[in-house]
Amino acid sequence: MDSYRITWTQEGREERRESAVKYSKTAVEDYAGYKRAQPGVSDVRIEPAD
Repeated sequence: MDSYRITWTQEGREERRESAVKYSKTAVEDYAGYKRAQPGVSDVRIEPAD
């Protein structure tokens, strides 16, 4: 099964942040949507996890 993570930029921080958990393809879309809805969050990306 492929695993994915979410990365994003957070207002007030210079470095990109990334999720501590790995998600399945079906779950990552939902969690990325939740992250996009949070105040101060931008440039949310779904990336393959190692």
